[in-house]
Amino acid sequence: MKFKERHLLSLLDFGNDDISELIDCASHIKSYHDIYSTALKNKTMLMIFEKPSLRTRMSFQVGMHQLGGHTIVMETKDTPFREKESISDTAKASSRYVDIIMARLYRQQDIEELAEHSTVPVINGLTDMFHPCQILSDMLTIHEKKQKLKGLKLAFVGDGNNNITHDLLLGCSAAGMNISVGCPEEARPQEWIVKKSVEKANENNSSVEITSDAEKVAENADIVYADTWMSYHIPKAEKESRIKMFQPYQVNKKLMSCAKKDAIFMNCLPAMRGYEQTADVIDGPQSVVFDQAENRLHMQKAIILKLMEKI
Repeated sequence: MKFKERHLLSLLDFGNDDISELIDCASHIKSYHDIYSTALKNKTMLMIFEKPSLRTRMSFQVGMHQLGGHTIVMETKDTPFREKESISDTAKASSRYVDIIMARLYRQQDIEELAEHSTVPVINGLTDMFHPCQILSDMLTIHEKKQKLKGLKLAFVGDGNNNITHDLLLGCSAAGMNISVGCPEEARPQEWIVKKSVEKANENNSSVEITSDAEKVAENADIVYADTWMSYHIPKAEKESRIKMFQPYQVNKKLMSCAKKDAIFMNCLPAMRGYEQTADVIDGPQSVVFDQAENRLHMQKAIILKLMEKI
């Protein structure tokens, strides 16, 4: 695997082989979970939460338990994290107690600092810039539904400048998938990430498209993907203006009709019905959102075992 310095901080350095290997591992763990029930006996994961969490917290906690290990949950609001104690000191001290760290932080630079000073593996559970565990889990879900990744078209509509879009761009282009992002001009993905994704796509004979035309993006798509319009770092005062900006990018029956008839709908959750998608889409037969949620468990177990060199 190409985990940078034994950590998983983003999909920047991931290639097709890395993704395929993790999908194979996660699929095996999902089918034969009992085999791995003592793989992490007497091992401990520190889980650091600066952002709210449901699926991340539950999936990592349950995953460690099912692997024979256990977790310690640390809410930053209840600790001296970054206030009285530096991130580097937190990393150095924690590394003396635990075997692996998962952190869900606001800033990408903070998790990179945490990893730099940690002597145990660090997993990015979400930052403002990247969400690698989610996208790797999504790749597992897509592979289960479509039996392949290469050559598929994924259409993302909504806020292009967020962690899901960034790692979708990097992950899809690495896997040989065509990705089209439909978003307002003022909410485009970070240009340096687009550039990196185009480089990956060129290596894998796939394509990257960024446009403000939502229907064009969804045309002939195999997967239509939506995400919240109000990420955790967005001030609540901007809610009304963002709803107005993103309303043309809502995934509804009309937009889904532009995609292939057997297209699936994805949203990493939490989801607001009537906002980024309508209820008839997310609760309809094309939706796989709860399969996505379940696969966080299986993929993250594979990631943990890979980082800890137990598989």
